[in-house]
Amino acid sequence: MKRRYRQMNLFYIPALIILLFFVIYPFFQTVSLSFMRWNGYGKKITYVGIKNFQDMIRDTNFFLSFRNTIIYGVGCTLLQNIFGLALALMVNTRFKGNNLVRTVVYMPIMVAGVVMGYIMYFFLTYNRGIINDFTALFGIAPVDWLASPFWAVFFVLITNSWQYVGNSMVMYLAGLQNIPNMYYEAAAVDGATSRQRFVSITLPLLMPSIQTSIVTNLIGSLKLYGVIIALTNGGPGHSSESLTTYITDRYFQAEKAGYAAAIGIVAFLFIMLVSNVMNRYFNAREVQY
Repeated sequence: MKRRYRQMNLFYIPALIILLFFVIYPFFQTVSLSFMRWNGYGKKITYVGIKNFQDMIRDTNFFLSFRNTIIYGVGCTLLQNIFGLALALMVNTRFKGNNLVRTVVYMPIMVAGVVMGYIMYFFLTYNRGIINDFTALFGIAPVDWLASPFWAVFFVLITNSWQYVGNSMVMYLAGLQNIPNMYYEAAAVDGATSRQRFVSITLPLLMPSIQTSIVTNLIGSLKLYGVIIALTNGGPGHSSESLTTYITDRYFQAEKAGYAAAIGIVAFLFIMLVSNVMNRYFNAREVQY
């Protein structure tokens, strides 16, 4: 058996090699670069200590992108899970067109975030935008939606939520179908209302699905990138930037590779902290059945 285990362990080697060269090595390179000043392509690299992190404290655009990251993370997670659970409850019942609804809701996930951003861009653009063309039929003046910081952030949030609500729906649907029906039958015999059955049976037994959906959606939304680049490109100004898009801006536009690496480290630590806190919170409330 020991020989067999040693042979089986050999199958880990390719995965470990990939992890080493594409995750661990780049991570430590990023940590090292965060203490340097480098334009991203030249030979001159200067050690500056923690200056990049000190500059971050004085950078108003960094705090703006950090605020937007929290808005995207919390807002998208709430919308995706609320509507995902509602849709899962709906398609968990038998009705004509059930499979069609599931397919239509899940379909946007198969589209890249950049493509989804461009689709929404052609809805919202000032000239020949679908929304403005439609409102013009009623004599309403066109609106430059993406020129407003509020609406730019709002439509990024809505676009990402719409794209990934199907992911939450599938997770909740799997959880609902794994709840034994005998619990509902026993509750119905005791005279429990549908609301009481939902609160006392469905929600507690859905906790594993809730945990998975919230944590994965939160991590994905905190790393939001493609839809922002395609829809607003971080604008107007830097008003709709997230931390990930601001990293790209500082690296390629400002040619501050060391500063971009420092932002990347902060973003990584923030996402890791949030995911660990959420996992601990849900693990303490998980119900075994």
